[in-house]
Amino acid sequence: HNSNAIVIADRDGVIEHVNPKFTQITGYTDHEIVNKWPDIIRSSNTTDDVYKDLWATVLSGHEWRGELQNRKQNGDLYWARELVAPMLDENGNVTHIVVTQEDVTEARRLSEKTSYQASHDLLTGLINRQEFELRLDRVISASKRDLTEHAVCFLDLDKFKIVNDTCGHVAGDELLRQLGALMQNNTRQRDTLARLGGDEFGLLMEHCSIEKAYSACEQIITLLEDFRFHWEDHIFTLGASIGLAVIDLHIKDGEEVLRNADSACYIAKNLGRNQVQVHTDDNARLQQRKGEIQWSKIIEEALEDNSFLLYVQEIKSLKYPDKAVDYEVLLRLEMPDQSIVPPGAFLSAAERYNSIINIDRWVVKTTLNWISKHAEQLNNINTFAINLSGKSMGDEAMLGFIIKQFEQGDVPPEKIKFEITGTEAITNLRDATVFIKTLHDFGCRFALDDFGSGLSSFAYLKNLKVDYLKIDGMFVKGILDNPLDYEMVKAINDIGHVMGLETIAEFAESQAVLDKLEMVGVDYAQGHVLGRPFPIDSLLSR
Repeated sequence: HNSNAIVIADRDGVIEHVNPKFTQITGYTDHEIVNKWPDIIRSSNTTDDVYKDLWATVLSGHEWRGELQNRKQNGDLYWARELVAPMLDENGNVTHIVVTQEDVTEARRLSEKTSYQASHDLLTGLINRQEFELRLDRVISASKRDLTEHAVCFLDLDKFKIVNDTCGHVAGDELLRQLGALMQNNTRQRDTLARLGGDEFGLLMEHCSIEKAYSACEQIITLLEDFRFHWEDHIFTLGASIGLAVIDLHIKDGEEVLRNADSACYIAKNLGRNQVQVHTDDNARLQQRKGEIQWSKIIEEALEDNSFLLYVQEIKSLKYPDKAVDYEVLLRLEMPDQSIVPPGAFLSAAERYNSIINIDRWVVKTTLNWISKHAEQLNNINTFAINLSGKSMGDEAMLGFIIKQFEQGDVPPEKIKFEITGTEAITNLRDATVFIKTLHDFGCRFALDDFGSGLSSFAYLKNLKVDYLKIDGMFVKGILDNPLDYEMVKAINDIGHVMGLETIAEFAESQAVLDKLEMVGVDYAQGHVLGRPFPIDSLLSR
């Protein structure tokens, strides 16, 4: 047994003898260790329960086997596979305890390394294809069982070959490392980012609707557009084509969903790169592209003919039900056939064809005009919340335009709260900070919308002068039956309160959700259970 360390202790655990191997492993000499308790080599990384189990087993006359992490004399930690055996007298009482220890530190390190190497891409440190496919299959099984919806995106870098051809593979490798880290830092914690091979990446977004996934992919496109790769005296710009596919109960297996995402990515490349395509029938996808072009024409006409409509939805205080109410201003489009279209149908076209700033201007101007016209009837309304896009915050003329509307209509700035999404704010952090500060000093208030999704929200919160956090509806929806969503709502609410902000939960769809939000301590709620959106003019007859 000379390859094992041996320790002999009395029945109370006081060490009486150690062999030379023990000294060699731990660095403790005989006189440093004899007459001491075994605690001398104990590390805090092994829990009390393990030691309690060990002592109970041995003192009842049985052997205990297991692995413990111990501490050497110099403070280094090591793993030992231990056999702890009692020595009994003729009456079966424990007189001594014999411990044999085998140092398994290296073996454990190798096994951890092997399992890490088996599941990770060694260049970027991201999950590799094999592990990605395993996780994909797990999520697909869960989706069939719980009827949940998830999304997968397949991302192919554009212009990667140029870097490789111009500067060689070392530069190409460094670029992949930097991009891997950049994307990893800008995805939700529960999502899985993987390098699938070459310059292809996969992103698995769990419990994520295709709409949310689409906007997350657009964030990635923007992130990569803004990224510059410096190598020696070269500066490279990049882009990406992204294919997006949904995981629902109709998906057979991981292979099918990856194929769907891959074919959508292929279409994205063919349609001009640097864009996101959702997998549907290929032809239907091209129809959507044509549809967006048609929408851009409809939007231009709607702005000219004033055929946009303002709707509002109530935001109610959960703590003070009698408090003056707040409303969020929502946009609708009236079509020539009198049908009313929600913004989800045309906003992506407005973003793509740059009419979003004009839409924002229309909403600000029309809302402030309306408030100015009906001021005396609106005393029981606290604020109106107006949504602004990231592009508007980056538009130089927008600040002046907004302030001018306030002055012309004589509307008190504290009557207006602007809602911006955190992901848009961080994409244009410098512009957003100036924009928010200027209007905040002017007297307006700000809410950060969809908080908790997209990017590392908490990190940039300190830089933005906002008054409210709107908790992402995705978490609110799952608050009753998904413990993770419940904890997210709780965490966002707590951090908001610590920073002196009030919190608003959107998508409150039932009384049970409201009760839960109230229990968590959320300040305000908004959703169908409190009232659906209605035309702004109906406020006058309330």
